[in-house]
Order: sequence, then C-alpha cells, then structure tokens
Amino acid sequence: MGDNVEALVLTAVRDGDRAAFGELTTRYRHELRVHCYRMLGSRDDADDIVQETLLRAWRRRSTYQARSTFRAWLYKIATNACLDLISERKRFARPYHSEPLAGENTSPPTDVPWLQPIPDDQLAAAPDEPAETAIARETIELAFLVAVQRLPATQRAVLITRDVLGWPAADTAALLDTSVAAIKSALQRARATLREHLSPDRESWTVTAPTGDERALLRRYVDAHERADLDVLASLLAEDVRLTMPPHPHWLRGRDSLLSFTRDVFDSASAWYHGRWRGVVTVANTQPAVAHYVEHPSAAETRSLRGAFRAQVLDVLTVENGQIKAVTSFEPKHFAAFGLPLVLP
Repeated sequence: MGDNVEALVLTAVRDGDRAAFGELTTRYRHELRVHCYRMLGSRDDADDIVQETLLRAWRRRSTYQARSTFRAWLYKIATNACLDLISERKRFARPYHSEPLAGENTSPPTDVPWLQPIPDDQLAAAPDEPAETAIARETIELAFLVAVQRLPATQRAVLITRDVLGWPAADTAALLDTSVAAIKSALQRARATLREHLSPDRESWTVTAPTGDERALLRRYVDAHERADLDVLASLLAEDVRLTMPPHPHWLRGRDSLLSFTRDVFDSASAWYHGRWRGVVTVANTQPAVAHYVEHPSAAETRSLRGAFRAQVLDVLTVENGQIKAVTSFEPKHFAAFGLPLVLP
C-alpha cells in the first residue's frame, strides 16, 4: 500500500485536490495523536498539534516530493510542531518546590502541571494502521510520560522516534534535520536520564493490558474509599507510594503520609471531610483507574440533592509488584473524555 499512497498523494498535490489530500492525511491521524501525546504529555495539546499538522501538510503539500514516505513526512511536520510548542511555552519538568500535603519534605516527585490522562479506547489502533503503531504499555503509562517530560525537547523526540517507534538512526536524523552522530549522542543522554527516573525493567517494553491482579486491587481500592477503611487502603499501598495532583502543586510521598492525609478526608469530624464516596472503575494510559464521586455533607442534608454523588477526582494508579506505587489524581473536567457523567444518582 505504501507506493500506492505516495502516488495518490502526488496526484492530489498536482491536482490541488483538497478532499483527496485530507482523506490521505486523516488515515494517519490516530498514530500522530499518540506520538504528539507522548511528546507533550497533554491530550488537549496533542489534539491541537494534530490539527495544526494536517493544516501545515496541506499548505506545504508542494514540498512533498516522495523522497521519504508520506508517513515520515507527516511525522516530521508533527514533531516540529511539538518542538515549537515546547519552546513557546517553555515547558520543562522539574521537582515540586511546594511543601507536601502531609509528612516530611523529602524526595519530591516531578512536577508536570500540564499532564493529562488519556482513555484507553483512544489509544486503540485502527484496523488499517501499521503493526508498529501498537501501543507498548510502558510507553504510554504516566510514569514514562513524566520521565520523558524531563528531557530536553530534541532528546525527547529522538528517544520516542528511536526507542518507541523503532526508527533507524538515519531516518530520525532526517526527521530532525541533523546528523546520525548527533542522534546517537542525544539518544545516549536521553536513555541515561530515563534510567534515573524509571524502574530498571522498563528497558523491556511490551504490548500488554492491565492484569487480573491489578483489576482486583482496583476493586479493593474502590471498596476502601466507599467504606472509609484505612486498614484496607494501607494494605494496598507501597511504603514509598507517592501522590500528585496535576495541575495543582500538591504532593506527598510515603504510605504513612498518604494515610494521614486520607484519614482527615474520611473523618466526618475533620474540616477536610468530603462525605460518602462512590467509585467507577475505568482505565487510563493502560493503567487501572477509578473515577471517584462524593456525596458532600451539605448535599446529603438537602432533601432535593440527597443521594447525588458528584464528580470529585480521577485516580490513575501505578501498580508495581502487587502494590500501588503512585496515585495521580486528576480534576473532574477529564471525566467527559472517559464518557463519565459528572453526577451519579
């Protein structure tokens, strides 16, 4: 199909056939979106950049001469658009500077306030997409995205293109208008940085889905919140578990710290008390997740609103060795992307 596509593109360019050109570019929309999401860590920004990519492709269609594949040409436009956005917004991830919500201020995690979750159904490849676009779980998980955001923009593009997409060094050099030697050097530095921020087993990336054990753990996590059961919650957490809440500068690290914070949230006598909880299980970034709803005390006391559980937070769980290693909590505004209502009856 490759030669066929190139011939169709050249014909569309020569004829100025916007509809045909649009149809050809649209078939790459999904994989470009995933690529931009890895580069940027933001679902909204990825959507914007894909739109910009397709517009730039049409405006620059006469520059496509089939020296590379049409797909590679689109990736070059998309990658450069991502690099422009990173430079324009000066987005560089750094450790949190704020005090933790509870516990001691030690080893703050990486602050990525623009980080957004993505539903798994938006990651599934279309039937006609090439096999290499299959999503390796570890390359879309939040831990990977956060670690990648610590890389300088060009290193980020090199690592994703070489190690995730599997492009040869020469093709990556053409993508970024640089030399093969520069690509090899950038990749070496990027890999070294990732090793500092990811578990050692992340060297082996495979296409997988949440396991049965993870789903069982998720159900217990939901039950712990609905029953306000700190003992059950404690049994699920790794000792060095961390909590972050992008875009807010709130974080904490350690099981005791998380339990201390949650104890106040569960305690009806505390100023931090939220009310009764209900959870809806979902999946985000190939990771187990739960959409939490809360019946606030003020609503429970109002007859017309009694029993109404309102969207509170989307927790995405990082599970390692059967324990929750990290909880990334997102605002209710993301519920719509997951097809979740803002109110449960």
